[in-house]
Amino acid sequence: MKDAFGLPQSLLVLGGTSEIALATARRLIARRTRTVWLAGRPCPALDRAADELRGLGAEVRTVAFDALATDSHETVLGKVFAEGDVDLVLLAFGVLGDQAHDEQDPAGAVRVAQTNYTGAVSAGLVSARALQSQGHGSLVVLSSVAGERARRANFIYGSSKAGLDVFAQGLGDALYGTGVHVMVVRPGFVRSRMTAGRAEAPLATTPGAVAAAIELGLRRRSETVWVPGTLRLVMSALRHLPRGVFRRLPW
Repeated sequence: MKDAFGLPQSLLVLGGTSEIALATARRLIARRTRTVWLAGRPCPALDRAADELRGLGAEVRTVAFDALATDSHETVLGKVFAEGDVDLVLLAFGVLGDQAHDEQDPAGAVRVAQTNYTGAVSAGLVSARALQSQGHGSLVVLSSVAGERARRANFIYGSSKAGLDVFAQGLGDALYGTGVHVMVVRPGFVRSRMTAGRAEAPLATTPGAVAAAIELGLRRRSETVWVPGTLRLVMSALRHLPRGVFRRLPW
C-alpha cells in the first residue's frame, strides 16, 4: 500500500529500460518502494537495470513484455498482479522513430503508432482493470509535449503521443472515484539515449528532473504534470497560434 504521502511500496514499470522510468524507480526506492517489476523485452540492458535496483535494496524481478504483442498483455501483466497488489504502474515505453525515414516508409510510421499508442492502450487498459480490482493504485503515463500540437519535424511521433494523451485523460475520468489515480506526464525534450544526436529544444530537461516531477505529482495526486512546469504556459500559447504563423516557426 502507499504511504501517507502517496508513494508506492510496489512498482511495475512497463518499459523497463526507460531512462525516465529507472530514474523514477531509483528515486522511489530511496523513499520506500521495496518491490519492483521491470517489464520489457529480454536483453542485457534489462538485466543490468534490475541488478542496479537490487543494489539499492529493492526486490526486483524482470518480466518479458512486448508492447507490440498486445494479445499477450493480459496474460503477462495478469501474472504480475496475481503475485500481489501493485501500488504504481509506470507506463514508460515508446519509440521516437525517424521522421524523415518514416515518411517514406509507412511500415516504420505504423511501428511508431502501434508502439506508442496501440500498445499503450492495451497495456493501460489491462493495468487499469487490475488496479481497479484491487481497489487502489496509480497509473502514470509518460506522454509528451509533442502531442500538444503537430510539428513538421515530428508529426508522426507527436500524433501517437496526442492519441496516448487523450486516451490517458479519458481513462482517468473513467476511473475517477474508484480509488485508482491516473496521472499524465508531459515532458519536453529530454536529454537521453533516445534523443542523442538530435538538436536540443528550448527548456530541455533530464530523466532525473522528470522523475522528481513524477514523485511530486504522486504526493499531490496530480492529474497532469508538465516538465518543466513553464512548458504549460508555452504550449498554451503555441496551441492557439494561427496555423500559418505556427507553420513558419523555426523548428
